[in-house]
Amino acid sequence: MNDTAVDPTHFRTVLGEFSTGVVVVTSLESENTPIGLAVGSFASVSLDPPLVAFFVAHTSTTFPRIAATGRFCANILSHDQVDVCRAFSRSGGDKFDGVAWEPSPSGSPVLDGVHGWIDCTITSVQRLGDHDLVVGEVHQLDAAVGDRSPLVFYRSAFHALR
Repeated sequence: MNDTAVDPTHFRTVLGEFSTGVVVVTSLESENTPIGLAVGSFASVSLDPPLVAFFVAHTSTTFPRIAATGRFCANILSHDQVDVCRAFSRSGGDKFDGVAWEPSPSGSPVLDGVHGWIDCTITSVQRLGDHDLVVGEVHQLDAAVGDRSPLVFYRSAFHALR
């Protein structure tokens, strides 16, 4: 094992060379309050059973509320939803202010205009470093058809994938 410390700034710069999709993870609390957060570390895990995963910082105040519901919907943002991503990236306030949505089959919010959505139940949460790995079993999903393209994050900026 290498005991050499990795410079956090260099680490972020190098990993910034890897483009990622951007999703907003949503759920609905018991009093029908929508909650959500932006995630740039979403991935497919397994086809059988269908599993997806994302990472969330331990400092998140929203994720414990999502975890308490036992379910989430991953909203794959479209290229024109940078403002939506920024709204769900901030801490505090009503992230859903001005954001239209409809309930997924499980009741979690599906944001209007997304490229696709994936409705899940949480199957595991594992603490890894300064983040949690969240795994969800997929129950329903759908994607937009047509010219809509997803939002990607690359070199610390948002881009449209064309």
